[in-house]
Amino acid sequence: MQTEALRELVINIQDKKCESQNIEVKAAEKGCPTRLFDTLSSFSNQDEGGIIVFGLDERNNFAVKGVYDAQDLQKKVTEQCKQMEPSVRALFTICEVGGKIIVSAEIPGMDISERPVFYKGVGRVKGSYVRVGESDEPMSEYEIYSYEAFRKRIRDDIRMIDHSRFQLLDEKRMENYLNAIKTERKNLAENVSHEEILELMGVTVSGTPTLAGLMIFSKYPQSYFPQLCITAVALPGTEMGVVGNDGERFIDNKRITGSIPDMLDEAVEFVRKNSRTKTIIDDDGRRRDKEEYPIKAVREAILNALVHRDYSIHTENIPIRIEMYRDRMEIINSGGLYGRISIDALGKVHPETRNAVLANILELLKITENRYSGIPTIRREFLDAGLPLPIFSVLHGEFKVVMKNGYSKEPLSISDSIVEFCCIPRTRAELINFTGKSRTYTMMQIVQPLIDSGKLKLTLPEKPKSSKQKFIKA
Repeated sequence: MQTEALRELVINIQDKKCESQNIEVKAAEKGCPTRLFDTLSSFSNQDEGGIIVFGLDERNNFAVKGVYDAQDLQKKVTEQCKQMEPSVRALFTICEVGGKIIVSAEIPGMDISERPVFYKGVGRVKGSYVRVGESDEPMSEYEIYSYEAFRKRIRDDIRMIDHSRFQLLDEKRMENYLNAIKTERKNLAENVSHEEILELMGVTVSGTPTLAGLMIFSKYPQSYFPQLCITAVALPGTEMGVVGNDGERFIDNKRITGSIPDMLDEAVEFVRKNSRTKTIIDDDGRRRDKEEYPIKAVREAILNALVHRDYSIHTENIPIRIEMYRDRMEIINSGGLYGRISIDALGKVHPETRNAVLANILELLKITENRYSGIPTIRREFLDAGLPLPIFSVLHGEFKVVMKNGYSKEPLSISDSIVEFCCIPRTRAELINFTGKSRTYTMMQIVQPLIDSGKLKLTLPEKPKSSKQKFIKA
């Protein structure tokens, strides 16, 4: 960070009078803070890292107080960085503001293969933190496991399920699968028995069904895992607990069980059944029905939840949830993003697959394409329907898709769609890709008027032409 950028950061903090996801303020007028471990851990455990600013007094309206000794402060902060595992390497910047010395320490985000970063003094479980807003929260046991599972390449979908058996399997589905193997995997078509195919493809291990095999081919996997199911509710209001005109808490409430293909079909039918239908008159006078949610997009979202959820022992007691509110639908599954991918990159790059064997089986059964087309399809279907784009988020080890229905509203214009798209900060490249139009047209004819009208704002207003500039809904 350049000294001028640090001065601008100080002004920005004082204007907003708060810390943020990647900004932490520490008073250091009388000495170096003795406990930086939680912030060093939380910043290191997020992709964008963070910046600790020393010399502002949060309790005194973020007034500039300066640091006691810039050189000694850097030395002592570095000592604390060395007590982290793996060691944190801070980048320091010093500047003068109002005659006082301010010091910043930029903490880089650690590669996912080295997370969680924790304080060695108390160990991985107690010393790992995650940033939530402006606070540092202890990382849950499951969040710690998620990093370890990626680093060690733990494959939960092929863990053997003791005492399970295939006697109660779906014979037709198994037959279709074996036929698909022989058709599309020519090297397995000859001189390989059915039992050997199932072993080679991860459906069984030493003759015992794996979790993937059980979840797809068993007639009722919930006899082993009662909570590996879907709970679906349709609610009368916009929040859980709001009752309808007759005092009803739910319009519909169902526990969906069975194999993954069966749960997929039943969940889509639940959404279809509880969706409202709008009648539209075309320009030529013909009537047509418009679904509340694009069913093709709904199917992709539910399928993603079933395929990419976490199937570890830490989450096997947590079902997938479908919650249909008056104004939106939420689909929530255990397991955050897997591997080196961010929310912004979803649907644009090919991510690593958490449950590769399970996805491969479903691909052969023609239930999924396994070509990373799910999220682009969801976005395209909502855009074509004139609805706000779904919002994807990860919090506390859960992945959530929020689909707004736009009920009783006219289809969104491209400008309104851009505003909804910018519910999270978006780059220029993302906006151009979203509109499908030229850079000049997108930025000058669509985005700039939205900024001028106050519907969009810049994340770096002091540097409007910065290559790091992003745009967010005001």
